[in-house]
Order: sequence, then structure tokens, then C-alpha cells
Amino acid sequence: MPASFSLVALRVADLLMLTKPRIATMVTLTSAAGFAFASGSQVDLAGLVKTAIGTALLAAGSLTLNQVLERNVDGLMRRTAHRPLPAGRLDADLALGWGALLALAGAFLLVFGVNALTALIGLGTLGGYVFLYTPLKRISPLATLVGVVTGATPPMMGWTGARNEIGIGAWVLFTLLFLWQLPHVLAVSWLYRADYERAGMKMLAVLDPGGERVARQAVLWAAALLPVSLMPSALGLAGGVYAIGALALGVGFLGASIAFAFTRSPEAARRLLHVSLLYLPAVLAVLVLDRTGVVR
Repeated sequence: MPASFSLVALRVADLLMLTKPRIATMVTLTSAAGFAFASGSQVDLAGLVKTAIGTALLAAGSLTLNQVLERNVDGLMRRTAHRPLPAGRLDADLALGWGALLALAGAFLLVFGVNALTALIGLGTLGGYVFLYTPLKRISPLATLVGVVTGATPPMMGWTGARNEIGIGAWVLFTLLFLWQLPHVLAVSWLYRADYERAGMKMLAVLDPGGERVARQAVLWAAALLPVSLMPSALGLAGGVYAIGALALGVGFLGASIAFAFTRSPEAARRLLHVSLLYLPAVLAVLVLDRTGVVR
């Protein structure tokens, strides 16, 4: 294999790494779930694909621009020092252009292929994530709340992509994602609190070394999520199958949060993290399957 081809392949791999593919994929799936939830049994597949791709491109652009702004901070943390920018494998100007290109492509697709409302929510999300959440992390633990607001909008974008309006279902999805993220983020920050402290991040896990407030909040938000997750059925937007599934999943998520609160051990935090990553796709899958009539 020619050396020039290998260099191009490595450069492409690094550009893709900037988009944080796992996070971008999760964002895309929540957007698609929001579209299907809003559509019910009549899903416009072309509309779903355009909404999901537009959301994915905006998310990839946001995540890339975030890494451009945080490249020096990332270099201070063990778990992020290997990323392309702090490791010196990519130039910051190239990464900035790549992120801007992705974001513009996503906005263009949403404006002209979906609707202006969805594009507006997406651009607002990008602005909040890149220009508020990113710098605020080194100033205040309130950055977490800003971050979870931006993380809760993709399913709302899916809803508006299908209906071109923000209905009660969109707000239910937004609240579900908002509440789900908090125990998830608390588990991550507890596991990597030494890294965050080294980088000067004002995370709650850094400011609460004993973990009492971290533990209480993890349980509080997981408990709040349980009744919110049942709202689709209470509002007639989903049926009994979803209610049973959401209840079972919510109890499991709450149980993992309580277990973490009792021990605050790395093992319990990692278990809570894994449970959170199972909970979200599972609850959204059951919701979509129930709403679209695949299961009753």
C-alpha cells in the first residue's frame, strides 16, 4: 500500500474521529425515534431519512467544533489526550473548516429538505453546545444543565421534522432525554473526576469529592424520569405495551442509581453508565414499536 494512501486514510479516520461517531449515532437514532413517534402508523420514510441525516450532520459539526475549542483542555486529560487535535495529528484550522462544513450541510438539508423549524432548533442546539456549554464547563457546574438541554433536542427535531410544530409529544421526548442524561453524565463524571479536576473542569463530581450530592442527584433524576417516561401512555400517545416496558426499564435504571448512591464505587458508577446506555435505546424502541402499531 503506498505511503500517501496510508496517510490519506489516517487523515480521514481522524476527521471522522472528530465527529464522535458513537455520540452522533445516538443523536441520530433519537431524532429518528422522535420522527417515528410523531408519525404514528404512517411514517414518511423519505422525510425520516432527511431529518435523521440533517440532524446527524449538525451533531457531527457541533461535536467537531467542540473539540476545536477544547483541544488544549483535552490535552490535559488522559482519556482525551489521544484525540487528533491534542495529539497534533490534525491542524485546528482544518478541523474548524470540517466542523463548519458539516454543520452547514446539516442546516442546508434541514431548511430545504425538511422545514425551517427543525433547522432552527438544530442551529440553536449547535450554538448552545459549542458557545455556551463548552466554555461554561470550566466556570460552573451549571454547564451540565446547559449540556443536557442541548442533548435533549434531537428527538424534538424528529417530531418537528414530521409535523412542523412543537406539540406535547415533543416536550415529553425532550423531558425524557433531559432527565435520562443527568444520571448518565453524573456516572461519567464520577468515573473520570480526576481527569476533569486536572483539566480545571467545574463538574459537580470535582466540587463534591465525597460524592454525596452526586449520589443524591443521580437518584433524584432517575426517580423523576420514571413518571415522565409513562407520560406517552397517560396522554394516549402510546399503549399498554410501552407503559409496561417503560416501567420495567425505569425501575432498573432507578435501581442502578440507588446502588451507585450507596457505594459510590467505580464499579457501581460503571454499572449505572452501562444501564443508562441500555435504557435509552430500549425505551425509545418500545415507544416507537408501540406507537407505530408493530406491537400492541
